[in-house]
Amino acid sequence: MYIIFAILGLGLIILIHEVGHFVAAKLNGVKVEEFAIGMGPKVFSVNKGETDYSIRAFPIGGYVQMLGENEDEEIQSSDNRALCNKSPLVRAVVFGAGAFMNMLLAIAIFMVIIMNFGFRTNTIKVPMENSPAASAGLLAGDKIMKVNGSKVITTGDVSVGIALSKGNPIEMIIDRAGQEIKKVINPEMVDNSYRIGIEFEKVEKPKFIEAISESFKEIGSLGKQTFLSLKMMITGEANFKTDVGGPITIIKMSSKAAKAGIWNLFSLIAILSVQIGIFNLIPFPALDGGHIFILLIETITRKKIPPKFVGYVNMVGFMLLMGLMLVVVLKDIIFPVSI
Repeated sequence: MYIIFAILGLGLIILIHEVGHFVAAKLNGVKVEEFAIGMGPKVFSVNKGETDYSIRAFPIGGYVQMLGENEDEEIQSSDNRALCNKSPLVRAVVFGAGAFMNMLLAIAIFMVIIMNFGFRTNTIKVPMENSPAASAGLLAGDKIMKVNGSKVITTGDVSVGIALSKGNPIEMIIDRAGQEIKKVINPEMVDNSYRIGIEFEKVEKPKFIEAISESFKEIGSLGKQTFLSLKMMITGEANFKTDVGGPITIIKMSSKAAKAGIWNLFSLIAILSVQIGIFNLIPFPALDGGHIFILLIETITRKKIPPKFVGYVNMVGFMLLMGLMLVVVLKDIIFPVSI
């Protein structure tokens, strides 16, 4: 049952993303030929109006197939409802709408969670007795501004900074009564994780405006952490065996979150929604960001990139993405991430 909840949660992220593309296409007069959840062979399909709505065998994605999306030259010259006949701005809006909806979903979930459970600020309530924080001279009321040079948006940034230190000394910039002070803290290992021994102040009953503000801060913090993770994977700082996971790992994480309670599952859904939205905006062929990048080049140069060339580039990009997906799935099976 928990695995089913996990799959439904991931399905919600995919559904919201594709609904973004679908609605943006419809609002801009683009013909949508198919709205699909999942990849591979069709399991279920129903036609309504001009669109075929389908569920496909593998729950690892989805797509909205639009007329002229592949920029067929014959369509381009004859059908004004083809995507390729729309202005670069309209096409960019259609391609970016999926990621926008992912962010909107995350903000909505964070707002509900924050309104119900409150949120922690980056101001220290109390440093624990005999802790690294107390030894370094941190005091109640100190506001943590930076960790190892990285700006702190939410308390999550502090946790990430401590974890990435791997036990090495951490440089923190704190605000104490309006004065910035530098502190160096040596984390200690507690229950298999590095900690410095602080408790943050909590806003128990936030106002609606505070909930909105904190939700946007969560998005900003998660965005920063996502880019940091991508950087670590590209530079080799992340361990492929222990730090990188694919669909199987995500299902396991979601299932574990569901066991811990529905709010934990929703929190994970919000986090994954942000990460998937950002990943789709990477300027890589076949991703939404790749399409937007091509449109940006065309806008700047005022020259149309040959449709056949764009098609070949996207095909190669899609094949690389599928190859990467296969590698990550095999890695999940051979070297499963400990959860």
